[in-house]
Amino acid sequence: MARNALPVENSGTSPLCLFVEPYGEDYWLAPGEAFTVKPDGEGIDVWFSTYVSQDCIAVWLYEDGDPARVVLDHKVVDANGISLDCGHQRPRRPAGSEPI
Repeated sequence: MARNALPVENSGTSPLCLFVEPYGEDYWLAPGEAFTVKPDGEGIDVWFSTYVSQDCIAVWLYEDGDPARVVLDHKVVDANGISLDCGHQRPRRPAGSEPI
């Protein structure tokens, strides 16, 4: 695993939301699934900041650990190295819960 990569694994029994900031992009991990968050470019020294709540992990990427230097270009890949799109495996809203 590269130093500038953050592995995230869902070892629970329910879906886990991985939120990548600052845009709030969501990627959903099924139980037992693992993703990796990393900068899209090479040669950037990225530090990760994580915030954990029930069923959700939020991740910020900072260049050189400086919170004023947010890394905007990132990618999330699955265990096979395939890049995932925002909303990957997002649960469907229950019927009747759509905004009016």
